[in-house]
Amino acid sequence: MHNNMEDSGLIKTNDQEIHEKNNVSSTENISSDINNEHQSPQYLQQKLYFLLEHLKTMHSELPERYQMRMPYDLLTHLANALINETIFEIVKRLIEIQNVTESHLFELRKQAELENEKEVEGWMVKITDKEELEHILALMKIKHKKKMKETDQKLILHLDAKVLDQQKTLEEAGVPGFYVTSNPKEINIQMHLIDFILRLSRLKFDPNAQY
Repeated sequence: MHNNMEDSGLIKTNDQEIHEKNNVSSTENISSDINNEHQSPQYLQQKLYFLLEHLKTMHSELPERYQMRMPYDLLTHLANALINETIFEIVKRLIEIQNVTESHLFELRKQAELENEKEVEGWMVKITDKEELEHILALMKIKHKKKMKETDQKLILHLDAKVLDQQKTLEEAGVPGFYVTSNPKEINIQMHLIDFILRLSRLKFDPNAQY
């Protein structure tokens, strides 16, 4: 369950990262290099080593409490799954959906705030007595605080449902480490795994290099 509006989904991005991902062409990243001549066992084995070595490096950069919850077997299974470029496309689509959702929810909250401001302005125009106005504004403050709390609770429920959708999608796609859960610790692990996938998707695999 989310505790605040910053927890918008499994995928954490910023504007720069989104811009970078949108500008990586299909010939420049790891998810673009599979074609008919790149299906030999040797090629796939090299790519597996490439993915696994990067995953191990990313894993080592995490705090120990997260490393302990990501066994080597999980990294190996994830590397095997990521040989298939479909996973990168699925994550890219989830990013697009999440961005749209975040923008929509932000607008809904902004609209609620504007409605509160207009109500206050309306009373300030109507009431000329200072003491009466102060009393009404105090009541409005309590009312609006309650309204915004209710609004945030509704938005958080929507965000929780979005996380559930992401978990189901990735689980059905066969991505190791993903399953439906509301456990914050497990969700944190899934968020790190998503980060690994996003970072790998921006790397270029060179079959001629030694891994």
